[in-house]
Amino acid sequence: MKTSERADVEFTAFVEGAQPRLSRVAVLLTGNRATAEDLLQEAFIRTYLHWGKVRPEGAYSYTRRILVNLNTDRWRRRHLEPVVGDIGDDHVSAAASRGYATVDHRDSIVHELAGLSDRERTIVVLRYYLDLSERQVAEELDISVGTVKSTCSRAIARLGTQRVGEGRLS
Repeated sequence: MKTSERADVEFTAFVEGAQPRLSRVAVLLTGNRATAEDLLQEAFIRTYLHWGKVRPEGAYSYTRRILVNLNTDRWRRRHLEPVVGDIGDDHVSAAASRGYATVDHRDSIVHELAGLSDRERTIVVLRYYLDLSERQVAEELDISVGTVKSTCSRAIARLGTQRVGEGRLS
């Protein structure tokens, strides 16, 4: 098998394995399935174009960073989009699998996150859904750890206010 054919097979296997989780991350970041699919497709294209330089163990992180950057570029150009659709049950977050959080209706997460600014939503998704440390989030977004902490704090407070206002907290 030629090197290029082997690379295509490796890339295809990577996409098949990473697509469900990256798709869910994209929906959580954008709040819109169609936009999420577009961003993920672009992220996969950009990853493929540099596949020869991407280490297999770092391919997921590499593609996720592209996805986050594409989303950041998108929200710098425009504001929030309406929430449409649900995020499905393709993947359970690391936190949920540990029993820290269970959600009856996955689309309620997207709805609640839509009430946050784009930056807040991105930081909350990276920090709590992807379970990245504050330092990792800061590096991923090229911001300070203090900005991650303060933005997370404000976002969580806003999410708590939304839940109390809707009578969801016991």
